[in-house]
Amino acid sequence: MCGSPNGPPVTAPRIRLKDGRHLVYKEHGVPRHVAKYKIIYVHGFKSGRHNVVVAATLSPEVIEELGVYIVSFDRPGYGESAPNPKQTVKSMAMDIEELADQLGLGSKFYVIGYSIGRQAPNFPANVLNEAFNQKSRKDQWIIRVAHYTPWLVYWWNTPKLFPASSVLANNSYVLSSQDKEITSRIYSRKDSVSQLVTEQGEFESLHRDLIVTHGAWEFDPLDLGNPFANNDGFVHLWHGDEDKIVPITMNCYIAEQLPWIRYHEVSGGGHFFPLADGMSNAIIKAHLVGEKY
Repeated sequence: MCGSPNGPPVTAPRIRLKDGRHLVYKEHGVPRHVAKYKIIYVHGFKSGRHNVVVAATLSPEVIEELGVYIVSFDRPGYGESAPNPKQTVKSMAMDIEELADQLGLGSKFYVIGYSIGRQAPNFPANVLNEAFNQKSRKDQWIIRVAHYTPWLVYWWNTPKLFPASSVLANNSYVLSSQDKEITSRIYSRKDSVSQLVTEQGEFESLHRDLIVTHGAWEFDPLDLGNPFANNDGFVHLWHGDEDKIVPITMNCYIAEQLPWIRYHEVSGGGHFFPLADGMSNAIIKAHLVGEKY
């Protein structure tokens, strides 16, 4: 663990959670105390606090004009944040709540999550099957193992007997044409920030993600009532229509069932569409000031 005797060093500010774990964070945008809009950003798979996709191409003019403050953090087991062997969907929400409280973000703030927040709740069989069949055969097996026998996830993804997840193996065939262009551009930039996101081990970061995401959730998102009692807000759901990593079918279904979700389908967008030119500005303005995309 980072910060433990003989362990990797802690190089960033962090908070101590109620259960004794530490959560490392990074602040972006205008200073917290003068911000008009405060956002907690939740990173995706194989990522960390430095990789804030909605801030990577966000223009300084928009940040200053709207007064945007963003805090990102290493999720448990990633980067320099302590692992949580008991991690669940609920514990992740509680970590976010504690982060907001300890940083004094106040009674209203926004949460933006990217990628791994997707999950397959109680969908009709035809919707689930359509999404599942879009996955490669080896990724279908990864999902089965993570759901039915989570104790085999590390073993399955480590030896050479079985093929690892396509995302873990960095297979290019799961990338759309836009994704390939974006990743090529990002990796060629000299100012890009690299972060060792698995320095505390792949199991408590990457493999824990697979177990929690494809495991049994404490609730079904489709059973949620409108969280905005006065109809004064929306949950925004964005998806690229050429995303080859996360099937678009299920998010379309969720948006149809829950009227308090505003669904944005990005034509020609892949999994990394927020990094396309102008998309960060569009996403932030849609969320914060209701500007139409």
